[in-house]
Amino acid sequence: QVRLVESGGGLVQAGGSLRLSCAASGMFVAITPMGWYRQAPGKQRELIAHITTRGTTNYEDSVKGRFTISRDNAKNTVFLQMNSLKSEDTAIYYCNKLYSLATWGQGTQVTVSA
Repeated sequence: QVRLVESGGGLVQAGGSLRLSCAASGMFVAITPMGWYRQAPGKQRELIAHITTRGTTNYEDSVKGRFTISRDNAKNTVFLQMNSLKSEDTAIYYCNKLYSLATWGQGTQVTVSA
């Protein structure tokens, strides 16, 4: 059974950085296209970054140039480096497969103060 555990969120001032981690079990991130999603208060969950099995990355326009998705195959973990954070990045962040979504983890809260 696939299990995804996100961590690394917190409270940060605008302009700051955070690095999120997503530890996967029951699957292998090396052979699975993975994505980072977020859900802001009152909004739907959205895909903001993904990485293919070849390592190709893609980003939603609002985070392009500020966020970087990566993975460590040996640790079976996916990361999201977030720089130049803005108040509008405040959300709960989740990781999941890009296709055939698994059960969502608990997510990790990111709060950016102005």
